[in-house]
Amino acid sequence: MTRTREKERNGVNGINGVNGKVPYTEESTAADALYFRISEPSVKTAPLCCSSRLMLSFMAFLGCVNLYALRVNLSVAIVCMVADTDVAHGNNTAASDVDTDVCVSQPSSNGDDTMNGEFYWDKQTQGIILGAFFWGYLWTQIAGGWLADHYGGKYVLGFSMLASAIATLLMPLGTRLHWMVLVGLRVVVGLGSGVVFPTLASMFSHWAPPLERTKLIAFAYAGAQVGNVITMPLSGLLCKYGFDHGWGSIFYLFGTLGVIWFIGWMWLVYDTPSLHPRISELERHYIQSSLRGQLENTTDKEKKVPWLTFLTSLPVWAIIVAQTCADWGAYTLLTNIPTFMKEILKLDITKNGLFSAIPYVGYWLCTNIAGFSADYIRKHNLLSTTAVRKSYQFFAMFVSSAFLIATGYMDCTNSLWAVVFLTLAVSGAAFQYGGEMVNNVDIAPKYAGVLFGIANTVSTLTGIAVPVVVGAITWDGTQAQWQSVFYVTAAICVCGAIVFGIFGSGDVQPWAKEPADDSNSEEIEQELVQMHTEGIA
Repeated sequence: MTRTREKERNGVNGINGVNGKVPYTEESTAADALYFRISEPSVKTAPLCCSSRLMLSFMAFLGCVNLYALRVNLSVAIVCMVADTDVAHGNNTAASDVDTDVCVSQPSSNGDDTMNGEFYWDKQTQGIILGAFFWGYLWTQIAGGWLADHYGGKYVLGFSMLASAIATLLMPLGTRLHWMVLVGLRVVVGLGSGVVFPTLASMFSHWAPPLERTKLIAFAYAGAQVGNVITMPLSGLLCKYGFDHGWGSIFYLFGTLGVIWFIGWMWLVYDTPSLHPRISELERHYIQSSLRGQLENTTDKEKKVPWLTFLTSLPVWAIIVAQTCADWGAYTLLTNIPTFMKEILKLDITKNGLFSAIPYVGYWLCTNIAGFSADYIRKHNLLSTTAVRKSYQFFAMFVSSAFLIATGYMDCTNSLWAVVFLTLAVSGAAFQYGGEMVNNVDIAPKYAGVLFGIANTVSTLTGIAVPVVVGAITWDGTQAQWQSVFYVTAAICVCGAIVFGIFGSGDVQPWAKEPADDSNSEEIEQELVQMHTEGIA
């Protein structure tokens, strides 16, 4: 027996009529939804410029900048925190003796390539400190996505990042108490940071119309690379010129910026369009109509997550495998570019910091190119969503792998080409933001946060494994060893792209649809494309 429910106009389904209610039945179909969308002439395309959804993307962008600033600042700060005990005890690595007939390491501009830090930590202790972030980051991925899907992402993300910022502000004091206190604070930063991407995935599932989804998400996530570009050279300058022995100023600066971002986030961002007090009615109607049939009842706290279905879904596994393989490449580059430049290119610490940041400028640019171009292709019906996601993932991984392998054959005699190839490798990988990085929102919008959390939890394990594997391979720091690292990384990335190409999908999965939504998502998307063309959606 059909049970009729009344949905208010401002609800997820309430897009029809002027001030009345729209009858909705459990047996309604997606075709009915399309009829309501098309037959309502007042629902126009809301401009993206100066919109509330663009403000969410911009604040998320700044949040990702803040996330990576809090994440990578220690990698630079530890250089000026730790006394150079290896040099002091004559334990230079074999890398300094390799290829001395060709190149020698360039001295720093002040004639002193070492920094006299306060702490005498051996390599094992430094490794524990640097890895502490990932032990926290690992555990809040799924929890963050689940909380955001059930209770909204504004407060989950805001207060988690506030905790990370406060922990960063406490690091100078905690470090001087004991290095284990620093480890504990880094775990807190990881715990707070772990919710960011799953929470944003959940929030964009409520805010991003299907044909704007890629560019809004890609622009936001690109903030991570801007965070790298800003943090690395700025932390190097603070190490040398900052207060509190230089390194202390790094934590004070980025911790304070984190608190400032929290204030702006809480003031400007809301969980859904229906909760936003300043959004225009035009934009509210546009977003809600475009997501009709995808997000019914997603604010219901009693909603059950189909965990077993996730485990048996090939498109879900395709995302997990693709993201894990891509992150192996990302963490290899993020954590080892400075070491490669030191051991093989023989660059001094000043140039090292600058050149290490250059590839991420290209990554940021290509992330946005990927987002806008993918949505352009989908909007103009040049390729299906599935074809776009797969082709972009293939392009990203194959191009990145090719230039990464080429980088391995560069040395200090052609360091400029090495930087160029590294930049192309990192930039090429950014096209995954038109591929698997946004695919969780395609296949299961109402479970996007949880799905991203699952994939990011698994892929975070590579952040723990990569330093160990690279360290074991490059124990002597020779060019041949680094070539092996790049070949292994390229093979893993390509394998991930192949798996995604075989098993990935751009369609909303049957288990992620509402009972009322019994048509194919590609058919709905084609109607949306037509509505965009005619200017009625």
